[in-house]
Amino acid sequence: MKIIHTSDWHLGQSFFTKSRKAEHQAFLHWLLAQAEQQQVDAILVAGDVFDTGTPPSYARELYNEFVVACNRLGVCLVVLGGNHDSVSVLNESRQLLACLNTYVVASVTDDPEQQLLTLPKRDGSPGALLCAVPFVRPRDVLQSRAGESGLAKRQALGSAIQQHYQQLYQLALSKREALEKPLPIVATGHLSALGVSQSESVRDIYIGTLDGFAADAFPPADYIALGHIHRPQIVGKKPHIRYSGSPIALSFDELGSSKQVLLVQFSDGKLEEVKPLEVPRFQAMALLKGNLSELEQQLSQYPEQAEQPTWLSIEVTLDDYLPDLQQRIQALCDGKAVDVLQLRRARSKQRQSLSQQQQETLTELTPQQVFERRLALEHFDDENTYARKTRLEQLFTQVLNDVAQGDSGENPA
Repeated sequence: MKIIHTSDWHLGQSFFTKSRKAEHQAFLHWLLAQAEQQQVDAILVAGDVFDTGTPPSYARELYNEFVVACNRLGVCLVVLGGNHDSVSVLNESRQLLACLNTYVVASVTDDPEQQLLTLPKRDGSPGALLCAVPFVRPRDVLQSRAGESGLAKRQALGSAIQQHYQQLYQLALSKREALEKPLPIVATGHLSALGVSQSESVRDIYIGTLDGFAADAFPPADYIALGHIHRPQIVGKKPHIRYSGSPIALSFDELGSSKQVLLVQFSDGKLEEVKPLEVPRFQAMALLKGNLSELEQQLSQYPEQAEQPTWLSIEVTLDDYLPDLQQRIQALCDGKAVDVLQLRRARSKQRQSLSQQQQETLTELTPQQVFERRLALEHFDDENTYARKTRLEQLFTQVLNDVAQGDSGENPA
């Protein structure tokens, strides 16, 4: 039994006003080619098929075309709902897609047996049992109680999710016994596990209720296919618990890690191998950092013409404020096959301040230092915001003087 584990497609994403349609289309064609080449039996999409609850029409078309193509290849497709996905949007075509060898589990159901799927091999025989767990919303598994503390809510949600996994796993064991076949048991999830490395494009989920799910809280399934985290990684040093990561870079800080899907192979009911299949980069992207002189040198490496412009994020290291920074960067890019999507100033001083702040208590700081720490968290990137910074500093100085005069008994009036 061979399965491809993928997640976090985010079809329909608008990336700094740029459409990702061409990239997603190229990725889906590549994925189908891999499924055919590797003779895969099933593809698991562990959540966040779409980027928003109201995906554009072209994103739905890509999704539907992929479903049809999988059916033609004889590949079973399983789509799990993520925190970005709309339950109603995924469910609206669920029954229709079931006729095309596609299972859609958009949310936790009242009947857990509906989340236990038997994945077929290409010849139609049972190949694996799947505990299909999508993104779990707190209201799906527990009822809130008045007066509960934040810690109590987190613990209750974590326990409820764990119990849901255990219930499905027990159903899978019973099903395997009834089938009298040594079928592997696979589980899915769309959540943040403890200790994982996130990226800028990952939006926090379970805000205020669950910080992360412990690796040892998962059931002892043969493989656990996770989504939500965009960097591929192993959870809790357990090779059978994996995030496949997103197939394309959804933020510039993801460029440092390769993009992949995972080819999972089982033999005699046990996990045999997990093999990463590296996804090609279908859109040239780069993150440039440095002062103006260094950036000029880096940009000189780009040609005047190219098949597609390179999308750039530029971080400028400056000690002084330059009101015409955007114009200067634009001048450096003129005539180059690049498209600057993000421009920001490096905040080395801010990072030093935050690092020091972790080792300081409030009583060790003067009011001026507290104000400077807070001001360092703001962005002053143009003339208007920089003027606002100056006014804030002047007003704060005036307040300090007024307070000092009041403490000394003087009447400022």
